[in-house]
Amino acid sequence: MATNGSSAERKHAKSQSTFQFENTSTAIAASQMRNALNKLADTVPDPKMRKQFETQMDAFFSLFRRYLTDKAKGTAVDWDHIHPPNPEQVIDYDQLAEDIQTEFLSKLVVLKLNGGLGTSMGCVGPKSVIEVREGQSFLDLAVRQIEFLNDTYKVSVPFVLMNSFNTDDDTQSIIKKYEGHNVEIITFNQSQYPRVYKDSLLPVPKDINAPIDSWYPPGHGDLFESMENSGVLDELISRGKEVLFVSNSDNLGAVVDFKILNHMIESKSEYIMELTDKTRADVKGGTIIDYEGSVRLLEIAQVPKDHTEDFKSIKKFKYFNTNNIWINLKAMKRVVENNELELEIIPNAKSISVGKGESDVGVLQLETAVGAAIRHFKGAHGVNVPRRRFLPVKTCSDLMLVKSDLYSLAHGALEVSPGRFGPAPLIKLGSHFKKVSDFQKRVPYIPKIVELDHLTVTGNVSLGKGVVLKGTVIIVCSDGQKIDIPNGSILENVVITGNLSILEH
Repeated sequence: MATNGSSAERKHAKSQSTFQFENTSTAIAASQMRNALNKLADTVPDPKMRKQFETQMDAFFSLFRRYLTDKAKGTAVDWDHIHPPNPEQVIDYDQLAEDIQTEFLSKLVVLKLNGGLGTSMGCVGPKSVIEVREGQSFLDLAVRQIEFLNDTYKVSVPFVLMNSFNTDDDTQSIIKKYEGHNVEIITFNQSQYPRVYKDSLLPVPKDINAPIDSWYPPGHGDLFESMENSGVLDELISRGKEVLFVSNSDNLGAVVDFKILNHMIESKSEYIMELTDKTRADVKGGTIIDYEGSVRLLEIAQVPKDHTEDFKSIKKFKYFNTNNIWINLKAMKRVVENNELELEIIPNAKSISVGKGESDVGVLQLETAVGAAIRHFKGAHGVNVPRRRFLPVKTCSDLMLVKSDLYSLAHGALEVSPGRFGPAPLIKLGSHFKKVSDFQKRVPYIPKIVELDHLTVTGNVSLGKGVVLKGTVIIVCSDGQKIDIPNGSILENVVITGNLSILEH
């Protein structure tokens, strides 16, 4: 495809001829994509499956066309119109009513976003099956929480999993073990969209049986259409369910909260986003903003380069999105049926291998986020929640935290130790601890960290049994060296470098 001339590369107003050129380029790219998607659909042999596939490809084409239009128009957000949220747009958790209506549980559905793999932590299969505490996985803990609610309050809160084509087979096998539990588990798959070649803007797969890396799950913004297309949305509404509580499967802090559920129903809000105070560790997280009088989510990918530092400012934008979202099911049905959803597109550049000896090829994934839907719902606002409701496990540093004596387990939920004061400690483990298997070898026994403020460990380091860490502990092992922290060591406000190995006699 032809590239734009120098006039198109200017940051300011584009000339009429540039617009015409870009409109033509957009039309051609859209037309070529439509033809390619039609050919792709023709390779699906089963008529019923073909119809489902065509529905998905129509949604993908709509997303692709919006991406082209946005690119041509240069629809970056206007920074001058971005302001911190006003007081009506964010309510403090402590201001929510304490009188809890447990009967509202009968209207609730809990959904976990279960499309991700554990590859970033060196694991095979769905991330939700990584063992996090006392032999139990994310999924085990979530099931225990729902079962406890159902048993205690004599209700039936359905537990829904939105899987992806990457996680569905494994998840279906794993959930069989919960068949004797007092939990109804419902699953559906999010869409399977074709990756797009960066250069030609054509789909990577040529037929339905193309390799798995030709496809991608398009982010959790796909929740709305996938839930509708699967029939799960209609089924839940027909059973009198009203509120959907959505969260990431790896957020161990995302437990059902009576105060927020109560507030959601009493305030007749269609959409509530849980926010928490931003720290320097969270500066890349999406934030809630006021944009021309309406509440929106702003992600770092949407921010003009020269305003990145403004976006990261803790003073200007005090909160970030935990991705714990509460949505009214009937409102969800309305925005999907009326095609009201226009979620901001996040283009995600990847590369895939095309064959031995050949260099990797650049591809695009067009993704959307569930938080971006906030502007499409009536009475939508944020609730600023305590940090305990945001406890994600993205790395082995996080894993060490949630496995430690800082928390205890009660009915599948983590509770902070009464001996802990202040926020959780900051833990930074180096690349030797990136994979779960390496972490388990190097830290076979989790140290006691109730009095720890900061831990940094880099290099070839192993911890013995019964180690206690307090204050600030920094352990740096140089290349070619080895540090073994002996059993029973108590380290308080120390820096350890060089080489340390104590032999047991």
